[in-house]
Amino acid sequence: MNKAFVREADSDEDEDALSPSLRLPPGSKNYMTRRGNLVLREELDQLLRVERPKMVETVSWAAGNGDRSENGDYIYGKKRLREIDRRIRFLIKRIENAEVVDPAAQQNIDQVFFGATVTICDAEDPDATEQTWQIVGVDEANASAGMISWISPLARALIKAREGDVVRFMSPAGVREIEILQVQYV
Repeated sequence: MNKAFVREADSDEDEDALSPSLRLPPGSKNYMTRRGNLVLREELDQLLRVERPKMVETVSWAAGNGDRSENGDYIYGKKRLREIDRRIRFLIKRIENAEVVDPAAQQNIDQVFFGATVTICDAEDPDATEQTWQIVGVDEANASAGMISWISPLARALIKAREGDVVRFMSPAGVREIEILQVQYV
């Protein structure tokens, strides 16, 4: 069959195609901080204003060079254009469905909720180093930067806890107990 008549599956239309860390629990809102929302909007703007027009120009130039079936620039350009369009659709959906939460506006600042920055230590090992995590949206989570998704096991264990509480959660290494040393909203 001719490739022109075969429809490629759009992975953003199928939630199962997303990596597990980006999937939202069924029926939940897409919470994110203002900073996370701004980052997604900047990426969308970059794709729409810079990358996509540049790629369209490249594809147009390559199409004018003759035989498209063996034209590497054209084939790669069309593939990259589909990837950009897929990412644009994904970002638009995520931004439209976002529930932006301002951590600084949190009323109950002694309890852990979305947007909190929590300092913890291992309750079973008093010599363990302290760790600080901010609970953020799934699209802005970055463990190496100290930001964990609100649907992660650690964040779910921390939610509604207070300073001084010891919570248990299932980590990849097994069940852990951690003590909450400090809760901040910045």
